[in-house]
Amino acid sequence: MDIACSGSSKKIAGDTRNNWVTMMFVTHQRYKCFKKQSHIDTCISAFYELERFGFEFGEFGFAWNHVHFQVNIPKRYSVETAEIILKSRSAKKMFEIHPGFRKRYPRGSFWSGYEHHASTGLMNLEESTQYLQDQQRYHGVTVMPVGQQQLPN
Repeated sequence: MDIACSGSSKKIAGDTRNNWVTMMFVTHQRYKCFKKQSHIDTCISAFYELERFGFEFGEFGFAWNHVHFQVNIPKRYSVETAEIILKSRSAKKMFEIHPGFRKRYPRGSFWSGYEHHASTGLMNLEESTQYLQDQQRYHGVTVMPVGQQQLPN
């Protein structure tokens, strides 16, 4: 029996595998780090950088101290490994783009140890999407647009 491997990590055309997961990451000490649109954009761009490794992303929903998102985890990664990859890349990018976070997180732990994930099959993908889109309304969050500064009280 010969083992054949193409060496390609691209998705096979007839691949019907579905590994969509809805995840939630919470910031360390539940600090409200997602009050500004620039912080949200940095976090999302860090996640999208992982698409080259086969990750696919759906909707994102941000509250002040946590993020909910849909991700299709590549077959070669377990959920635990994917969580480590997602958290480490996004934390690195947040500290790189926003150096002020180093004052709040001197040890470099942007995300808390808490996480939640639930399998999101194609049947309830729309329901999960609606839930993620309603995050800011549900938590009563108002995000400050890029370039707008908050005046002191």
